[in-house]
Amino acid sequence: MVDLSDTFMAPYASLLLAQMGADVVKVELPAGDITRQIGDFTGRAAGPIFLNTNRGKQSVVLDVRASEDYERFVELIRGCDVFLHNRRPSAAARLRIDYATLRAVNPALLHCSAVGFGSAGPYADRAAYDDVIQAACGMAAVQTGSGEPAYVRTPVADKVTGLLVFGAISAALYERGQSGQGQALEVPMFETMISFLALEQQFGFVFDPPLGTTGYSRTDSPYRRPYRTADGLIGVVVYTDAQWRSFFELVGRDDLATDARFATMGGRTEHVDELYRFLEDELRARSTAQWLEALADRGIPASRVNTIAEVFSDEHVVATGLFVTDIHPEAGRLRTARVPVTFSRTQPDPVRPAPTLGEHDRLVRAGASTPQRGAHLAGEGLDAVEQRGEVFPSRDEHDLAHPGIP
Repeated sequence: MVDLSDTFMAPYASLLLAQMGADVVKVELPAGDITRQIGDFTGRAAGPIFLNTNRGKQSVVLDVRASEDYERFVELIRGCDVFLHNRRPSAAARLRIDYATLRAVNPALLHCSAVGFGSAGPYADRAAYDDVIQAACGMAAVQTGSGEPAYVRTPVADKVTGLLVFGAISAALYERGQSGQGQALEVPMFETMISFLALEQQFGFVFDPPLGTTGYSRTDSPYRRPYRTADGLIGVVVYTDAQWRSFFELVGRDDLATDARFATMGGRTEHVDELYRFLEDELRARSTAQWLEALADRGIPASRVNTIAEVFSDEHVVATGLFVTDIHPEAGRLRTARVPVTFSRTQPDPVRPAPTLGEHDRLVRAGASTPQRGAHLAGEGLDAVEQRGEVFPSRDEHDLAHPGIP
């Protein structure tokens, strides 16, 4: 896989593919992926977001606007299965990385464009970042109901779209295994997030004409939040008829199990604010530990409220070995999450740490058009290859100052 993308969305998709066993060659501009600079505590172009998002990938520095570098890029495309980029359609055509151009190089290529807006609409060439998409798709408005719109405090549009990029590429690889033919894939953030939200937020607008309003009362309720206990905070979702009957029994309010407002899913949905205010009041009566034990005994989902820092020492996270440690040549010892999927027979190997900028340049410049050829060269010894005059010198500091692609 050749990945000419940066920031969050598409690199997240290629990270997942790398963690599942794909050989990913990340093509960076001379200045490098911009996330190298975010929180760069070491001063070595190894910011934590880059280190997390680009594990398992090889890095080559190519300015595809330059003819010599474009020729090397084409050689990579000639030998790869998947090409991924996040450039707008006009920029992709200008840079000659569009499907029509690259299909002539590799007819079996799966060409995936991760874009802000679908190319069939009037917004096709608009720039897009996560906040813009959260605003446009309705996500920001959903967060506070009738209050001031607010962004989700994680780039949710980037990451949800990245998951769909991963799924689309996986599906296309399977189809190509049957047909032997390549194709173009386009995954737009705007349409993806509208589809994502519509699952429950469309509500009455599922019907044409609408039979009700948009929004889902349970998630819209201002009382849906972590609740105070006697000594802390707890997250609780009492959901099914059986769970509510059990909870009412637990707090000595068996009468509410037959109350028309709360006895059925329909009634609870209509009276969710009353129900959640009741839940909030009851949870103040016991400690978090007492509630966790009592609710677990009744099969009611609940958890203490963790900070991000506390997640690392959570007993379940530790027991499942979610986080692994590596040594990065520039950033030192790192702790990152493995792919959170298990396979009974084909569990993928752990991936290497994120590459330094241009770490694998010499492989490509030696004519390694695929990662497999690169692995062969590495086994032979790069110094021997360089002595034969097949490896170009590394880029110098002047090269690293080149501006990025607009």
